[in-house]
Amino acid sequence: MTDGPTRASAPFDPTDVTWTPVSPRLARARLTVMAVWLVPVLAVLALLAVVIPQPWLWLPFGIVAAFTLWGALLVRRQVGALAYAERADDLLVRRGILFRSLVVVPYGRMQYVDVTAGPVARAFKIASVQLHTASPQTTASIEGLPPAEAARLRDRLASRGEARLAGL
Repeated sequence: MTDGPTRASAPFDPTDVTWTPVSPRLARARLTVMAVWLVPVLAVLALLAVVIPQPWLWLPFGIVAAFTLWGALLVRRQVGALAYAERADDLLVRRGILFRSLVVVPYGRMQYVDVTAGPVARAFKIASVQLHTASPQTTASIEGLPPAEAARLRDRLASRGEARLAGL
């Protein structure tokens, strides 16, 4: 075993970075949304299988139940993989389990920073921060932040972006 990152994870785990994870409330919010959509479907499929006594009618119920379980496990892993890090000259945003991504946003390229929270996010006391850069292809978002952390990050990124732009 080695102490450092493996060769495959090295591009996604710089050694000089301290990652800040998102709130675990994001997983609960995503699971709640998933339950709101899938529990009624499961209930209808189970009701059909009970009312119409055909054994094959339990197959759709089993398939949807299996996908629901798989989705619940996947959501927790996905949220655990979300993290961000502030460095002196840029912000790093990391996400993904199977398909990993690392977005590096230089402060000098930031044009503006959005903080958003829909009704579900507000109910779970989380918000999202979205960074808009000079390049339309380079946008980064960080979901699942506590509102106070989202506001702090917005203000800090905006001030760092202005400082870098003033230096141009």
